Amino acid sequence: MKFFHLSDLHIGKQLHHYSLKEEQEAILREVVDYAKAIKPDAVVIAGDIYDRSVPSAEAVTVFDWFLTQLSELVPAIPVLIISGNHDSGERLMYASHILEKHHIHLAGNVLGDREERLRKVTLKDDFGQVDFYLLPFMKPSYVRNVFEGEPLKTNDQGDALQRPPGYTDAVQRILEREEIDYQNRRNVLVSHQFYTGNMSGACPMTCDSEIFCVGGLENVDIRVVKDFDYVALGHLHSPQSVGSPHIRYCGTLLKYSVSECSHVKTLTVVTLLEKGQPPLIDLLPLHPLRDVKKKTGKLEDIIKQAEAGEREDFISVTLKDEIEPYKPKEQLEKVFDHILEVRVDNARTRQKLREMDEELAMKDPLEIFEDFYEEIQGTRLKDEEVEMMRQIFEQAKEE
Repeated sequence: MKFFHLSDLHIGKQLHHYSLKEEQEAILREVVDYAKAIKPDAVVIAGDIYDRSVPSAEAVTVFDWFLTQLSELVPAIPVLIISGNHDSGERLMYASHILEKHHIHLAGNVLGDREERLRKVTLKDDFGQVDFYLLPFMKPSYVRNVFEGEPLKTNDQGDALQRPPGYTDAVQRILEREEIDYQNRRNVLVSHQFYTGNMSGACPMTCDSEIFCVGGLENVDIRVVKDFDYVALGHLHSPQSVGSPHIRYCGTLLKYSVSECSHVKTLTVVTLLEKGQPPLIDLLPLHPLRDVKKKTGKLEDIIKQAEAGEREDFISVTLKDEIEPYKPKEQLEKVFDHILEVRVDNARTRQKLREMDEELAMKDPLEIFEDFYEEIQGTRLKDEEVEMMRQIFEQAKEE
Protein backbone atom coordinates (compact mmCIF):
# COMPACT_ATOMS: atom_id res chain seq x y z
CA MET A 1 0.00 0.00 0.00
CA LYS A 2 1.36 3.37 -1.03
CA PHE A 3 0.22 6.64 0.54
CA PHE A 4 1.30 10.28 0.72
CA HIS A 5 2.19 11.55 4.18
CA LEU A 6 1.56 15.30 4.52
CA SER A 7 1.26 17.61 7.51
CA ASP A 8 1.39 21.24 8.63
CA LEU A 9 -0.01 22.84 5.51
CA HIS A 10 -0.63 26.02 7.54
CA ILE A 11 -2.90 27.41 4.85
CA GLY A 12 -3.39 31.14 5.39
CA LYS A 13 0.02 31.67 6.98
CA GLN A 14 2.08 34.78 6.38
CA LEU A 15 5.88 34.85 6.34
CA HIS A 16 6.61 38.03 8.24
CA HIS A 17 4.27 40.43 6.39
CA TYR A 18 4.07 38.50 3.10
CA SER A 19 1.05 36.39 2.15
CA LEU A 20 1.93 32.83 1.11
CA LYS A 21 -1.32 32.15 -0.74
CA GLU A 22 0.37 31.99 -4.14
CA GLU A 23 3.14 29.71 -2.84
CA GLN A 24 0.66 27.39 -1.09
CA GLU A 25 -1.56 27.09 -4.14
CA ALA A 26 1.45 26.21 -6.29
CA ILE A 27 2.85 23.59 -3.91
CA LEU A 28 -0.57 21.94 -3.41
CA ARG A 29 -0.96 21.85 -7.19
CA GLU A 30 2.34 19.97 -7.36
CA VAL A 31 1.04 17.45 -4.80
CA VAL A 32 -2.06 16.94 -6.95
CA ASP A 33 0.15 16.40 -10.01
CA TYR A 34 2.15 13.78 -8.10
CA ALA A 35 -1.12 12.08 -7.11
CA LYS A 36 -2.24 11.98 -10.73
CA ALA A 37 1.04 10.38 -11.78
CA ILE A 38 1.63 7.96 -8.88
CA LYS A 39 -2.01 7.14 -7.99
CA PRO A 40 -1.41 6.48 -4.28
CA ASP A 41 -3.83 4.37 -2.28
CA ALA A 42 -4.39 7.24 0.18
CA VAL A 43 -3.35 10.77 1.12
CA VAL A 44 -2.76 11.28 4.85
CA ILE A 45 -2.67 14.80 6.32
CA ALA A 46 -1.42 14.81 9.93
CA GLY A 47 -2.81 18.09 11.23
CA ASP A 48 -2.39 21.87 11.10
CA ILE A 49 -4.42 22.24 7.94
CA TYR A 50 -4.83 25.94 8.65
CA ASP A 51 -2.54 28.39 10.39
CA ARG A 52 -5.32 29.72 12.63
CA SER A 53 -8.24 28.10 14.42
CA VAL A 54 -10.54 30.56 12.64
CA PRO A 55 -9.18 30.49 9.08
CA SER A 56 -9.92 33.24 6.60
CA ALA A 57 -12.36 32.67 3.76
CA GLU A 58 -9.38 32.81 1.41
CA ALA A 59 -7.63 29.99 3.29
CA VAL A 60 -10.77 27.83 3.29
CA THR A 61 -11.09 28.36 -0.46
CA VAL A 62 -7.52 27.15 -1.04
CA PHE A 63 -8.08 23.96 0.96
CA ASP A 64 -11.45 23.41 -0.68
CA TRP A 65 -9.75 23.56 -4.09
CA PHE A 66 -7.11 21.05 -2.95
CA LEU A 67 -9.67 18.53 -1.66
CA THR A 68 -11.82 18.96 -4.76
CA GLN A 69 -8.86 18.23 -7.04
CA LEU A 70 -7.97 15.08 -5.08
CA SER A 71 -11.58 13.86 -4.94
CA GLU A 72 -11.95 14.11 -8.73
CA LEU A 73 -9.04 11.77 -9.43
CA VAL A 74 -9.80 8.33 -10.84
CA PRO A 75 -9.52 5.82 -9.29
CA ALA A 76 -10.72 7.49 -6.10
CA ILE A 77 -8.01 8.26 -3.54
CA PRO A 78 -9.13 8.27 0.12
CA VAL A 79 -7.97 11.35 2.04
CA LEU A 80 -7.44 10.95 5.80
CA ILE A 81 -7.25 14.18 7.83
CA ILE A 82 -6.77 15.00 11.51
CA SER A 83 -6.74 18.37 13.24
CA GLY A 84 -3.57 19.93 14.65
CA ASN A 85 -2.97 22.41 17.44
CA HIS A 86 -3.50 25.31 14.99
CA ASP A 87 -6.88 23.97 13.83
CA SER A 88 -10.35 24.12 15.29
CA GLY A 89 -11.55 20.55 15.42
CA GLU A 90 -15.19 21.60 15.29
CA ARG A 91 -14.72 23.78 12.21
CA LEU A 92 -12.63 21.14 10.46
CA MET A 93 -15.45 18.62 10.90
CA TYR A 94 -17.92 20.76 8.96
CA ALA A 95 -19.77 18.66 6.34
CA SER A 96 -17.73 15.59 7.39
CA HIS A 97 -20.57 13.14 6.65
CA ILE A 98 -20.98 14.49 3.14
CA LEU A 99 -17.23 14.47 2.56
CA GLU A 100 -16.98 10.86 3.71
CA LYS A 101 -19.13 9.85 0.75
CA HIS A 102 -16.35 11.30 -1.40
CA HIS A 103 -13.68 9.27 0.46
CA ILE A 104 -12.55 12.20 2.63
CA HIS A 105 -12.29 11.07 6.26
CA LEU A 106 -12.02 13.75 8.96
CA ALA A 107 -11.10 13.45 12.65
CA GLY A 108 -11.36 16.90 14.19
CA ASN A 109 -11.95 16.15 17.86
CA VAL A 110 -10.47 13.55 20.14
CA LEU A 111 -12.80 11.30 22.18
CA GLY A 112 -15.78 13.01 23.77
CA ASP A 113 -16.83 10.33 26.27
CA ARG A 114 -15.96 6.83 27.50
CA GLU A 115 -18.04 5.16 24.79
CA GLU A 116 -16.25 6.80 21.86
CA ARG A 117 -13.27 5.31 20.06
CA LEU A 118 -10.74 6.76 17.65
CA ARG A 119 -11.78 7.18 14.05
CA LYS A 120 -10.51 4.11 12.18
CA VAL A 121 -10.32 3.84 8.40
CA THR A 122 -9.56 0.43 6.91
CA LEU A 123 -8.09 0.15 3.43
CA LYS A 124 -7.08 -2.96 1.49
CA ASP A 125 -4.19 -3.96 -0.78
CA ASP A 126 -2.67 -7.19 -2.10
CA PHE A 127 -1.38 -8.11 1.38
CA GLY A 128 -4.70 -7.60 3.14
CA GLN A 129 -6.19 -4.84 5.25
CA VAL A 130 -4.50 -1.81 6.79
CA ASP A 131 -6.09 -0.01 9.73
CA PHE A 132 -5.46 3.76 9.95
CA TYR A 133 -6.13 5.20 13.43
CA LEU A 134 -6.77 8.96 13.40
CA LEU A 135 -5.66 10.70 16.61
CA PRO A 136 -6.22 14.49 16.46
CA PHE A 137 -4.11 16.88 18.52
CA MET A 138 -5.03 16.59 22.18
CA LYS A 139 -4.14 17.75 25.63
CA PRO A 140 -4.80 15.54 28.67
CA SER A 141 -7.54 17.96 29.72
CA TYR A 142 -9.39 17.25 26.46
CA VAL A 143 -9.91 13.60 27.41
CA ARG A 144 -10.15 13.80 31.19
CA ASN A 145 -13.84 12.86 31.09
CA VAL A 146 -12.98 9.74 29.06
CA PHE A 147 -11.04 8.33 32.02
CA GLU A 148 -13.58 9.18 34.72
CA GLY A 149 -14.55 6.13 36.69
CA GLU A 150 -11.54 4.08 35.58
CA PRO A 151 -9.39 2.52 38.32
CA LEU A 152 -6.45 4.64 39.42
CA LYS A 153 -3.07 3.44 38.27
CA THR A 154 -0.51 2.49 40.90
CA ASN A 155 3.26 2.81 41.16
CA ASP A 156 5.74 0.04 41.95
CA GLN A 157 4.95 0.36 45.66
CA GLY A 158 1.23 -0.06 45.07
CA ASP A 159 0.40 3.56 45.88
CA ALA A 160 -2.45 5.08 43.89
CA LEU A 161 -1.44 7.82 41.48
CA GLN A 162 -3.85 10.67 42.09
CA ARG A 163 -2.50 13.15 39.56
CA PRO A 164 -4.25 13.51 36.17
CA PRO A 165 -2.68 11.75 33.18
CA GLY A 166 0.19 13.48 31.38
CA TYR A 167 0.61 13.55 27.62
CA THR A 168 2.34 10.16 27.34
CA ASP A 169 -0.10 8.49 29.72
CA ALA A 170 -3.13 10.01 27.97
CA VAL A 171 -2.02 8.82 24.52
CA GLN A 172 -1.17 5.38 25.88
CA ARG A 173 -4.53 4.96 27.62
CA ILE A 174 -6.44 6.12 24.53
CA LEU A 175 -4.62 3.61 22.34
CA GLU A 176 -5.10 0.79 24.86
CA ARG A 177 -8.88 1.25 24.57
CA GLU A 178 -8.70 0.45 20.85
CA GLU A 179 -7.65 -3.18 21.34
CA ILE A 180 -5.33 -2.98 18.33
CA ASP A 181 -4.17 -6.27 16.82
CA TYR A 182 -0.45 -5.55 16.49
CA GLN A 183 0.44 -9.18 15.81
CA ASN A 184 -1.63 -9.95 12.73
CA ARG A 185 -2.78 -6.69 11.17
CA ARG A 186 -0.91 -3.74 9.71
CA ASN A 187 -1.65 -0.58 11.65
CA VAL A 188 -0.90 3.07 10.93
CA LEU A 189 -1.27 5.84 13.49
CA VAL A 190 -1.84 9.42 12.34
CA SER A 191 -1.01 11.83 15.16
CA HIS A 192 -0.16 15.48 15.76
CA GLN A 193 1.92 15.72 18.95
CA PHE A 194 5.51 16.35 20.04
CA TYR A 195 6.98 12.84 20.23
CA THR A 196 10.41 12.24 21.73
CA GLY A 197 12.48 9.12 22.28
CA ASN A 198 12.92 9.41 26.02
CA MET A 199 13.95 5.78 26.31
CA SER A 200 16.35 5.84 23.36
CA GLY A 201 17.62 9.39 23.84
CA ALA A 202 16.22 10.59 20.51
CA CYS A 203 15.21 14.25 20.49
CA PRO A 204 13.67 15.78 17.34
CA MET A 205 15.00 18.93 15.71
CA THR A 206 12.76 21.97 16.11
CA CYS A 207 12.71 25.44 14.57
CA ASP A 208 11.57 28.95 15.46
CA SER A 209 8.00 28.42 14.28
CA GLU A 210 7.43 25.60 16.78
CA ILE A 211 6.81 26.28 20.47
CA PHE A 212 6.89 23.62 23.15
CA CYS A 213 6.39 23.58 26.88
CA VAL A 214 9.49 24.20 29.01
CA GLY A 215 10.70 21.02 30.69
CA GLY A 216 9.18 18.62 28.19
CA LEU A 217 5.77 18.41 29.85
CA GLU A 218 4.04 18.17 26.49
CA ASN A 219 6.28 15.40 25.14
CA VAL A 220 4.89 12.00 24.24
CA ASP A 221 7.30 9.07 24.60
CA ILE A 222 7.57 7.04 21.39
CA ARG A 223 7.41 3.79 23.37
CA VAL A 224 3.60 4.07 23.37
CA VAL A 225 3.45 3.98 19.54
CA LYS A 226 6.44 1.77 18.65
CA ASP A 227 4.27 -1.26 17.79
CA PHE A 228 2.52 0.47 14.88
CA ASP A 229 3.77 -0.44 11.42
CA TYR A 230 4.01 3.25 10.60
CA VAL A 231 3.38 6.41 12.61
CA ALA A 232 2.52 9.42 10.43
CA LEU A 233 3.34 12.45 12.54
CA GLY A 234 2.64 16.14 12.21
CA HIS A 235 3.73 19.11 14.34
CA LEU A 236 7.43 19.53 13.52
CA HIS A 237 8.44 21.32 10.34
CA SER A 238 11.68 19.46 9.69
CA PRO A 239 11.35 16.01 8.02
CA GLN A 240 12.81 13.43 10.40
CA SER A 241 12.31 10.12 12.15
CA VAL A 242 12.17 9.80 15.93
CA GLY A 243 13.91 6.82 17.48
CA SER A 244 12.94 4.51 14.62
CA PRO A 245 12.55 4.96 10.84
CA HIS A 246 8.85 4.05 10.95
CA ILE A 247 7.99 6.86 13.43
CA ARG A 248 8.28 9.90 11.21
CA TYR A 249 7.56 13.58 10.83
CA CYS A 250 7.15 14.38 7.16
CA GLY A 251 7.80 18.11 7.66
CA THR A 252 6.16 21.01 5.86
CA LEU A 253 5.82 21.40 2.11
CA LEU A 254 7.13 24.97 2.35
CA LYS A 255 9.62 26.87 4.50
CA TYR A 256 7.65 28.79 7.11
CA SER A 257 10.42 30.58 9.01
CA VAL A 258 13.96 31.86 8.49
CA SER A 259 15.20 29.06 10.74
CA GLU A 260 14.00 26.60 8.07
CA CYS A 261 16.13 28.14 5.30
CA SER A 262 18.48 25.12 5.25
CA HIS A 263 15.66 22.55 5.17
CA VAL A 264 15.12 20.45 2.07
CA LYS A 265 11.35 20.19 1.66
CA THR A 266 10.01 17.02 0.05
CA LEU A 267 6.83 14.99 -0.40
CA THR A 268 6.93 11.82 1.72
CA VAL A 269 5.63 8.67 0.02
CA VAL A 270 5.24 5.60 2.26
CA THR A 271 4.91 2.07 0.94
CA LEU A 272 3.68 -0.62 3.33
CA LEU A 273 4.71 -4.15 2.45
CA GLU A 274 3.46 -7.35 4.05
CA LYS A 275 3.24 -7.60 7.83
CA GLY A 276 6.65 -7.70 9.48
CA GLN A 277 8.48 -5.86 6.70
CA PRO A 278 9.69 -2.29 7.34
CA PRO A 279 7.93 0.40 5.30
CA LEU A 280 9.66 1.97 2.32
CA ILE A 281 9.98 5.75 2.44
CA ASP A 282 10.58 7.82 -0.69
CA LEU A 283 11.13 11.58 -0.72
CA LEU A 284 9.98 13.34 -3.87
CA PRO A 285 11.39 16.79 -4.75
CA LEU A 286 9.21 19.88 -4.45
CA HIS A 287 9.62 23.10 -6.40
CA PRO A 288 8.36 26.18 -4.49
CA LEU A 289 7.86 29.45 -6.31
CA ARG A 290 10.25 31.20 -3.93
CA ASP A 291 12.98 30.02 -1.61
CA VAL A 292 13.73 31.35 1.90
CA LYS A 293 17.35 32.44 2.27
CA LYS A 294 19.57 34.06 4.86
CA LYS A 295 22.28 36.53 3.82
CA THR A 296 25.04 37.55 6.24
CA GLY A 297 27.91 39.99 5.58
CA LYS A 298 28.65 43.57 4.67
CA LEU A 299 25.99 45.40 2.70
CA GLU A 300 28.22 46.01 -0.30
CA ASP A 301 29.23 42.35 -0.53
CA ILE A 302 25.63 41.09 -0.19
CA ILE A 303 24.51 43.35 -3.04
CA LYS A 304 27.45 42.41 -5.27
CA GLN A 305 27.07 38.67 -4.70
CA ALA A 306 23.30 38.61 -5.26
CA GLU A 307 22.33 36.23 -8.04
CA ALA A 308 19.71 37.06 -10.64
CA GLY A 309 17.54 34.07 -9.66
CA GLU A 310 17.34 35.25 -6.04
CA ARG A 311 15.45 38.47 -6.70
CA GLU A 312 12.03 36.87 -6.07
CA ASP A 313 13.13 34.83 -3.03
CA PHE A 314 12.31 35.66 0.59
CA ILE A 315 15.50 37.11 2.06
CA SER A 316 16.63 37.62 5.67
CA VAL A 317 19.66 39.93 5.92
CA THR A 318 22.15 40.28 8.77
CA LEU A 319 24.58 43.16 8.22
CA LYS A 320 28.11 42.96 9.62
CA ASP A 321 29.14 46.55 8.78
CA GLU A 322 30.84 48.24 11.72
CA ILE A 323 29.78 51.63 10.36
CA GLU A 324 26.05 51.71 9.67
CA PRO A 325 25.52 52.10 5.90
CA TYR A 326 23.22 54.71 4.42
CA LYS A 327 19.59 53.53 4.13
CA PRO A 328 20.48 49.80 3.97
CA LYS A 329 16.95 48.52 3.40
CA GLU A 330 16.38 50.90 0.50
CA GLN A 331 19.59 49.71 -1.12
CA LEU A 332 18.66 46.04 -0.60
CA GLU A 333 15.20 46.56 -2.07
CA LYS A 334 16.84 47.47 -5.38
CA VAL A 335 18.19 43.90 -5.52
CA PHE A 336 15.62 41.78 -3.59
CA ASP A 337 11.84 42.06 -3.92
CA HIS A 338 10.87 40.20 -0.73
CA ILE A 339 13.00 41.26 2.25
CA LEU A 340 11.84 39.59 5.45
CA GLU A 341 14.07 41.46 7.88
CA VAL A 342 17.30 43.46 8.13
CA ARG A 343 19.37 42.85 11.25
CA VAL A 344 22.66 44.37 12.39
CA ASP A 345 25.35 42.28 14.07
CA ASN A 346 28.54 44.20 14.79
CA ALA A 347 30.76 45.09 17.75
CA ARG A 348 28.44 47.90 18.86
CA THR A 349 25.25 45.81 18.86
CA ARG A 350 26.96 42.84 20.54
CA GLN A 351 28.27 45.13 23.31
CA LYS A 352 24.79 46.54 23.81
CA LEU A 353 23.35 43.04 24.13
CA ARG A 354 26.05 42.09 26.66
CA GLU A 355 25.22 45.18 28.73
CA MET A 356 21.54 44.29 28.67
CA ASP A 357 22.33 40.71 29.77
CA GLU A 358 24.53 41.98 32.60
CA GLU A 359 21.82 44.38 33.74
CA LEU A 360 19.24 41.60 33.82
CA ALA A 361 21.64 39.22 35.57
CA MET A 362 22.37 41.79 38.31
CA LYS A 363 18.72 42.44 39.10
CA ASP A 364 16.84 40.38 41.68
CA PRO A 365 13.94 38.34 40.15
CA LEU A 366 11.50 40.19 42.41
CA GLU A 367 12.83 43.53 41.22
CA ILE A 368 12.41 42.44 37.59
CA PHE A 369 8.82 41.38 38.31
CA GLU A 370 8.09 44.71 40.00
CA ASP A 371 9.37 46.59 36.94
CA PHE A 372 7.32 44.35 34.64
CA TYR A 373 4.16 44.84 36.73
CA GLU A 374 4.56 48.61 36.72
CA GLU A 375 5.10 48.67 32.95
CA ILE A 376 1.98 46.60 32.29
CA GLN A 377 -0.34 47.96 34.98
CA GLY A 378 0.95 51.54 35.21
CA THR A 379 1.27 51.35 39.02
CA ARG A 380 3.65 49.88 41.58
CA LEU A 381 2.93 46.76 43.62
CA LYS A 382 1.50 47.38 47.09
CA ASP A 383 3.59 46.38 50.11
CA GLU A 384 1.45 43.31 50.82
CA GLU A 385 1.69 42.25 47.17
CA VAL A 386 5.47 42.63 47.25
CA GLU A 387 5.61 40.44 50.34
CA MET A 388 3.37 37.81 48.72
CA MET A 389 5.57 37.71 45.60
CA ARG A 390 8.72 37.50 47.77
CA GLN A 391 7.31 34.39 49.45
CA ILE A 392 6.49 32.87 46.06
CA PHE A 393 10.02 33.45 44.78
CA GLU A 394 11.52 32.03 47.98
CA GLN A 395 9.35 28.93 47.66
CA ALA A 396 10.40 28.55 44.01
CA LYS A 397 14.08 28.72 45.02
CA GLU A 398 13.58 25.99 47.62
CA GLU A 399 11.81 23.70 45.17
